[in-house]
Amino acid sequence: MKIEKYLLIRAKKIEKALDIFLPKATDYPPRLHQAMRYAVMSGGKRIRPILVLAACEAVGGDAKAVMPAACALELIHNYSLVHDDLPCMDDDNLRRGRPTCHKKFDEETAILAGDALLTLAFKILASPNGFYSFKDAFHQLDALRMIAEAVGAQGMIGGQTVDIEFQKKELDLPTIEYINTHKSGALIAVSTRIGAYLGGGTSSQVRSIFEYGKTLGLLFQIVDDIIDQEGYATLIGVSEAKRQAQTLLLRAKEKLRPLGLKAAALDSIADFVLTRRH
Repeated sequence: MKIEKYLLIRAKKIEKALDIFLPKATDYPPRLHQAMRYAVMSGGKRIRPILVLAACEAVGGDAKAVMPAACALELIHNYSLVHDDLPCMDDDNLRRGRPTCHKKFDEETAILAGDALLTLAFKILASPNGFYSFKDAFHQLDALRMIAEAVGAQGMIGGQTVDIEFQKKELDLPTIEYINTHKSGALIAVSTRIGAYLGGGTSSQVRSIFEYGKTLGLLFQIVDDIIDQEGYATLIGVSEAKRQAQTLLLRAKEKLRPLGLKAAALDSIADFVLTRRH
């Protein structure tokens, strides 16, 4: 199956699950729930939840068992986008070709919708039936810890903080690498880690897939910078950024080698990330 078709099929399954987890638009208070659904159900490739499912299958797990975790990570991703778009942050008016959440509704509603999406994600992760393949609650708690670390002050939020701090300062390479590996890379990396861990992978398998995820996260952001002609590509030049992206692709693939053919989807996703145009 071509990777584009694989991603489309998986995205549709994830969106069906997201539709179930999200409150109905008519639930009270409707404006908040409409904003939550608007932010999440507005398209996107669903790369992060797809990585959860693919990583689970790469270690022999059942993708259905980790769908709640996959959806939770997608809710966290969309919460971060809603807050990133706010006037006090990146001040964006469009997201995926549509008005951003604060433009469609208002700034106050957008803030609260983002808060609610993050809270809902952890409710899903903490729910008793969240991970059907484990009877031991330890795995569920450990997964919660991993995700909290990835999105907290030492992860995604930390990366966003440094990004804001340096918007009016001259960036150097170490700072850009910190932003790239934390602001966007941390959530991509933990998606692979959680999928492998909850899929029942051995410690060695989880470690290999997590290293793949960290490399993929950096690759993802470098490709973004090349497309947008900013950040990493501006500092080191487009040609050098493309060379480093190719190196990262090979490194990501190398991390998957011990898993053999079961990691074929993860391998193809890395190719897709390198060659995407938006």
